[in-house]
Amino acid sequence: MLLLIPGPVTTRPEVRAAMAQDVAPWDNDTRAFYSALKARVLAIAGGREPEYAALPLQGCGHFATEAAIRSFVPAGGRLLVPLTGHYAERMVRLAREAGREVTEVPVSETEPVSPADLAAALAADPASSHVGLVYSETSSGVIHDVAALGAVVRAAGRRLLVDGVSAFGALPLEVSAQPELDAVWFSSNKCLEGLPGVTFTIVRADRLAGAAGGAGSWSFDLADTYANHLRASGVFRFTPPAQILSALAVALDLFDAEGGQPARLARYRANADTLCRSMRAIGLSPTLPADVQGPIIVNIDAPDDPAWALQGFVDRLKARGFLISNFANTAHPSFRVGCIGAVEPRDMCAFAAAVDSALDDMGVRSRAPLRHAA
Repeated sequence: MLLLIPGPVTTRPEVRAAMAQDVAPWDNDTRAFYSALKARVLAIAGGREPEYAALPLQGCGHFATEAAIRSFVPAGGRLLVPLTGHYAERMVRLAREAGREVTEVPVSETEPVSPADLAAALAADPASSHVGLVYSETSSGVIHDVAALGAVVRAAGRRLLVDGVSAFGALPLEVSAQPELDAVWFSSNKCLEGLPGVTFTIVRADRLAGAAGGAGSWSFDLADTYANHLRASGVFRFTPPAQILSALAVALDLFDAEGGQPARLARYRANADTLCRSMRAIGLSPTLPADVQGPIIVNIDAPDDPAWALQGFVDRLKARGFLISNFANTAHPSFRVGCIGAVEPRDMCAFAAAVDSALDDMGVRSRAPLRHAA
């Protein structure tokens, strides 16, 4: 079964096999292993100690989002968030429930955030200390230019927080070239092709030094996590997901062997290009135009046919060896396909054949996009 979803992604057998051994998290050998693992992910982000640190946190990407907001935006402070899609909306909710104010900036869900529009929004909102940006918006498939938007944030004298959950490891990032960037966070899963269960946040160390206690949460306090990092780099504050970290180490070995971030991005782009081309060949339409479509997630317009039903379609694909999301986040009916994980362009060709067969099995005759229906 291939998982063609935004995550958890399909993983290599070697990664899954690394979970088979019990690990004592407080053993001295394990401490050295943790320290080395943090150094590896920090290097992928283009950062070096002591200016930067990689801080692990047990849990999913939303945990890291909340931790970053709580740790960097002062209590009662304000965060400006371009509403790029579903995950930006979640950032807004997490901020408000943490007692932070939010300025929402409406943007098109089918286009990258405009630097000029962000500059205008910041000029109109002097109270916001930070901008919260989703790098790869998995609801739409659009990629937002973190470097260009970060330059706008820097020019305005503000700070930047980046959700890199479905971007890190594939899309380019060089934290040392973006001094306005307080934090970027990501999962052990997604583009690193490990297993889910732990996040890392790459932080500007000087922004956290001596700030422990301001998060209003012990579990989500990155300043306290950083203080613990300085005291004992190889020790988690709380029980770590030890086997998940073992699997991540193997996934990083495979990442390096493939050629690192540029090679992974090239494979994902080839996956997305093959998928879009194959969908068009069987009469279906990708939602985004080619010049906007990112390499992580592709939305395909649902066919304008009364026989179409997303769950029935998903069930038929599952019977053919492919699992996709059974929900859509687009404004019009669609289905979403992940191009990340341990999959290749040939898998996308096989998937297209399965889609063709599944639609025939459902009795779908018209494959014209439903969003264009009269």
